[in-house]
Amino acid sequence: MVHGTGQKHFSPDLNRGKWERPSDYIFVSVGLALKLDVFDFTYYSHYNLGILGILIYFTYMVIYLVPIIFVHSFMGQFSSSGFISAFRLSPFFKGMGYLSVILSLSMLIYYSLYAAIPLLFIINSLRPTLPWSCEGLKSWFNETPGRPTICNSTISSEYSKNQNNTDKKELYVPSVLYFNNHYDSLREKGYPNSKDDYELSWCFIGLFAIVWAVIAFIFYKFSDTAKFGKLIRYMVIGTLTLLLVCFVRLLFLPGGLSWLDRYTAPEASDWLDSSTSTYLIAMQAFGAGWGTVIALSSFNEFKADITSYSWIISFGQIFIYNMFGLVSFMVDHYFKGIAEASDNANVNNIWVMILSSASALSTMDWPNLWTIIYYSTLFMAAVILIATQIFTVLQSLFDEFEEIRARKQEVTFGLIGGLAVCSIFFCTNHGIVFFCAFYGDSIFSHSLLHLLLLLVVLWIYGRDRFQRDIEFMLGQPFASWKIFILRFIAPIFFVICLPMGVKWSLFNHFTWLSLEFHVMCIIVLWLPILAIPGIGLYYLSQNTGTFYDRLRRTCRPTEWYPVEMEHRQKYEEAIGTPETTHQLTDLLN
Repeated sequence: MVHGTGQKHFSPDLNRGKWERPSDYIFVSVGLALKLDVFDFTYYSHYNLGILGILIYFTYMVIYLVPIIFVHSFMGQFSSSGFISAFRLSPFFKGMGYLSVILSLSMLIYYSLYAAIPLLFIINSLRPTLPWSCEGLKSWFNETPGRPTICNSTISSEYSKNQNNTDKKELYVPSVLYFNNHYDSLREKGYPNSKDDYELSWCFIGLFAIVWAVIAFIFYKFSDTAKFGKLIRYMVIGTLTLLLVCFVRLLFLPGGLSWLDRYTAPEASDWLDSSTSTYLIAMQAFGAGWGTVIALSSFNEFKADITSYSWIISFGQIFIYNMFGLVSFMVDHYFKGIAEASDNANVNNIWVMILSSASALSTMDWPNLWTIIYYSTLFMAAVILIATQIFTVLQSLFDEFEEIRARKQEVTFGLIGGLAVCSIFFCTNHGIVFFCAFYGDSIFSHSLLHLLLLLVVLWIYGRDRFQRDIEFMLGQPFASWKIFILRFIAPIFFVICLPMGVKWSLFNHFTWLSLEFHVMCIIVLWLPILAIPGIGLYYLSQNTGTFYDRLRRTCRPTEWYPVEMEHRQKYEEAIGTPETTHQLTDLLN
C-alpha cells in the first residue's frame, strides 16, 4: 500500500507501446467523431441550422471541445496511463475511470447495430435487383391503399378519400420497409408496442456475428499499439475518402443543387432547437465512452504538443460532422422534393443516413455499386469506433490490474466474446428500436464526468500544479487566459448542459420505452455513477486520522509523475518542493 492510503503501488505496463507516428493519435481521435447514432437521431432538428451550424460548431469548439480534449490529453500523456490509473492525480475520484469502463461497454453492446445495418445493405446489394428499389419492392411488399410508397406516390386517391382534409398522406420509403420486414411487429407499424412480445431476427444474429468476427480478427492481427494505430490511420483515411466520393455523387440526386437555398438561408425560429442538437452531436468527440482520449493520448511521446493536436482533432471532427450533415441534408432534400410533388405528403424517411439513403441511392445509375460504396463508408466508420473503444478499455484495464497483463489475449477475446453475446439482445424488435435510450441517458453521464474532470484537475489538483505540469511536459509557457477558460467558461457550459441530458432522458423513459429498458438503463447507466463516491469512500475508510485529513490525503496526487525514468528525474529536479518530493518518493518507501 502507498503510505497507508488503501491503494496499491502503481506498476507501469512497460510493454504497452507507442504510436508508430505522432499523427496516429490525431487520426484515431478524429475517428471518434464517426459515432453516428446521436447524429442520426438529432438530424431532424440539426439540419434546420443550415450553414449557421458550422458557426455554432466552432463556438462549441472554443468553449469546451478543445479545452476538454486538452485536459484529457494532459492526463493520459503525462501519466502514460489509461482512464483508470490516470486518476493517481486524485485517487478519491478513481471511480470516474471505472464508470468510464462501464459506460464504454454498455455503449458497445448496442453500437454493433451500426455496423450490422450497413452490412445488411452491402450483402443485399450483390443481388441483380436491389430489394428496396421500386422494381425490387414488387417481389416482396404487398402494398395496400393505406400504405403507399414513394414509388407510386401519385396512386393514392383511394387513400386520400379516407383522410381528413387537414391530414397529410403518409408515403413510405422502400429501404425502411425492407429493414422493418425482418420483424413481424415492425412490418406493419414500423415500431414495436411496449407490450409486444420480444421477437428475434436470425438474420441480424448472423450480421452481428460477422461484425464481431471482424473485430476479433482486428485484435488478432493488430493488437500491438503501433500496428493498431497504423490500421486505424488507414481506415480513417479510407472512410473519409469514400465519404467525399459519396458527397460528390449525391450532389447529382434529382433536384440538383436546389438544396443550397434552404441550406444557406435557415429560419431564425429553428436556431434554438438546432443549436441544442448540435451540442449533442459534438458530444460524440469522445466516442462511445468517456475517457477514450485519455487512453489514446497515453501512447504519445511525453513531449508531444497536445495543444496543437487538440485543435487539429477538433477541426477534423467538425469536418466529419458537417460532411455527414451535408450528405444527410441532400438525401432529406430529395425526399422533400418527393413530398412536394405529392401534394405535400409526409415521407416517412426515418434514420435518413443509415436507412432511407438506400432508396435514394437506388435511383442512381449503377445503384448496386453506389450502395456498396456508401454503406461500406458507414460500416468502416462503425468498425473504427468499436475497435478503438475496445482497445482503450483493454489498455486501461491492463494499466490498472498488473495481474491480467500476462493473459492479455485471453482477456481481449473474452471481452469481445462477452460483448458479442450481450449484443444479441439488440437483435430483437425492442432492442433494435429502443436502444436510443442508452445514448440518451449517457448524455447526462458524460456531461457530469466532464464537469467533474475539470473540477478535479483545475480545482482539486490546482491550477498552479496543472500549469506547472503542462509547462514541464510541453517545454513552453501555458497562457493564463487558457487556464481561465478551463476553470470557469467550460465548467459553466457543462453545468448548463446537465439539465438537457436529464430532460432528454426523462422524455425517452416516460414517453415510449418498455419496462425492461427502464430497468436496463438504471442498472448499466445510472447505478454505476455510484462508483464515484463509492470508491472514494472506500479509500477514506482505509486511511487514518480525522475526516478532513483522510479526505485531503485521498484527494492529493499519489505516485503522480512521468513513467519514463528520464522525465521522472527531471520532473523531480525541476519541482522538488517538499509536497512534490513526498508524492514522488512514495514508491521508494
